[in-house]
Amino acid sequence: MRIIRRLTPADAAELTALRVANRAYLSRWEPDADDPERWYRVDGVEAWITDGNERLAIVEHGAIAGMVSLTGIELGAMRSAMISYFVDEARSGRGLAGRAVEALVQHGFRQLGLHRIEAGTAVANTPSHRVLEKNRFTRVGLLRRHLLLNGVWTDHYLWELIDTDVGSTESGKND
Repeated sequence: MRIIRRLTPADAAELTALRVANRAYLSRWEPDADDPERWYRVDGVEAWITDGNERLAIVEHGAIAGMVSLTGIELGAMRSAMISYFVDEARSGRGLAGRAVEALVQHGFRQLGLHRIEAGTAVANTPSHRVLEKNRFTRVGLLRRHLLLNGVWTDHYLWELIDTDVGSTESGKND
């Protein structure tokens, strides 16, 4: 059974309801924004899922259980993107995020022809570190005071996964 599927504008209400229900859980890791309420309004979520990035629903038993994204996609000589994800608090710890990241990584390498996928995690976000480690990401550095979270400049780890780390290269897309 597929763990991820592309989000469409028709999913905005369901995804918004999930985000509203998980607001306290998610707010620890979400960056400060000029309009923080946009992530909790249907119009804001619809704009988010149609912004041109790879935005996919994490699905469990036919319901949206979270979201996984590839953003900042660069082709040409870079062939890279950033991955991010969240899962409903009630469903966390069951491997959904890990399976969704694995599926999107394969999509990024095989269908999009990416060479590198990066991630950033707040130093205190241990569950996210485990998701990346299980997917063979390598922690490559510390970004000091990298992102403003709840009014505090927060250190983040930088992670990377190269296509050859998971054997996903295709002829002509390798170094």
